[in-house]
Amino acid sequence: MIGTVVSFTLMAISGRAILLDLDTFELMLYRSVIGWMIVSLLILRSNRGFSQLRSDMFGQHFIRSAVHYTGQNLWFFAIATIPLAQLIALEFTNPLWVALLAPLLLGERLTRQKLMIVVLGFIGVLIVARPGAEPINLGHVAGLVAALAFALTNILTRKITRTDSVLALLFWMTLSQAVFSLFLSLPGGIPWPDAQLWPWMIIMGITGLSAHFCLSQALTLAPATTVAPMDFIRLPISAGVGVWLYQEPLLSTVFIGGGIILLANYLNLTVKAKP
Repeated sequence: MIGTVVSFTLMAISGRAILLDLDTFELMLYRSVIGWMIVSLLILRSNRGFSQLRSDMFGQHFIRSAVHYTGQNLWFFAIATIPLAQLIALEFTNPLWVALLAPLLLGERLTRQKLMIVVLGFIGVLIVARPGAEPINLGHVAGLVAALAFALTNILTRKITRTDSVLALLFWMTLSQAVFSLFLSLPGGIPWPDAQLWPWMIIMGITGLSAHFCLSQALTLAPATTVAPMDFIRLPISAGVGVWLYQEPLLSTVFIGGGIILLANYLNLTVKAKP
């Protein structure tokens, strides 16, 4: 989980640095190409090799990649628009979206208890966004919709990984997202990044994969009720990074609302763990 937190934090910092010169489509193009090269090398060195790329779920892979690509672009847009701590707090609504959507997409049962937990979580969102105290801008909307897209991605990942390997999933994701980015970037031309951007590009490509790998490993070593609350340390770390690097205000409402979202997530996991 320390690896996960470090990866996501470095991804946010490198994203802000890159977005000073590139737009989100161009950023995602270079990130996806670097990620695809890394995944291809890992597949080449794996026992099953490229044979594991055969799949009967190419349609699901395409939909998952498109949804995740949308969420990732919105996440990077929000990074450049709102304080880091606010974005991370909004991102923590991901499991709540999963709880709300799983009955529709996975056939799971939505109980009254789970519905109340989701409502509690979105009360936390209102405290974080502070409607009325300050204008709700596109960054807040983008952060919340990104969390929804990541929740849909998680649900689709559950379906795909029942038959396909994680490396196969990452291969088709990075390849398809590179193609998406290429077509969306071509109309305005694709700039070659300056030399000072390449270290951030490489960090972006590596952390985009390491975050998911570390989180998956954490979930294999410890129960979700242990792992999920540990992710909450991203909020104070992101707030500290925002103050230190970007002179962002340190708002108590972010921690209060984020704490309520965390509590809702914990209750959701607790309910799920009960027989």
